[in-house]
Amino acid sequence: MLARGGVVGGTSAGAIIQGSFIVRGRPDKPLLVAKGRTRGFGFLKGVVVDPHLTEQKRENELVNVLDAHPELLGIGMDEQAAIVVRGDEFEVEGTGRVAIYDNRKHGGNWYYWLSPGDRLDLSTRTAQRAPKSK
Repeated sequence: MLARGGVVGGTSAGAIIQGSFIVRGRPDKPLLVAKGRTRGFGFLKGVVVDPHLTEQKRENELVNVLDAHPELLGIGMDEQAAIVVRGDEFEVEGTGRVAIYDNRKHGGNWYYWLSPGDRLDLSTRTAQRAPKSK
């Protein structure tokens, strides 16, 4: 469907499953990574998505996932944020923020924030900030 130009979307578990690696694979336990239940649909290749980031105080959870799987790119999303992916790039939409976990230190954190209008090239993992409005 995507190859034909279709649209796929999801929130919460529907956002998690878009990646190639999933977290929270066991509905019966509050487990971050459940062995044997880590494969997503792979619409976002080499990506793990963690929703409800600041609302559930999950800002540091993906740090541990990337320690175990450094090849992944982590995308943590606030509830009021969305990403619109076109090809190898996404843009942040909504009023919330998106955290990017690339297994590198950014100031005092292992992630950095993208705001509405900011873009990320998934193939190079480079961000482009939206111009500031006056």
